Amino acid sequence: MTTLTTTHTILRADGFSCPSCVAKIEKLVGRLPGVTGVAVFFSSARIEIDHDPALATTDALIAAVGKAGYTARLAAF
Repeated sequence: MTTLTTTHTILRADGFSCPSCVAKIEKLVGRLPGVTGVAVFFSSARIEIDHDPALATTDALIAAVGKAGYTARLAAF
């Protein structure tokens, strides 16, 4: 039996211009293997992701946001 390790990562993103950005980011990040939940908060430009770090690294999460056309970085808090 394999045990999944879930980590909660918070990213800050730049470049949000409309609420439709939310669905685009949630779709791309949510498709990554190991991602079990994605919530994008348009008003604060915050992206909260639940994921298995062995399958979806922080770099992979940031790259997926970049693929959606936005710049992301780890949140300081």
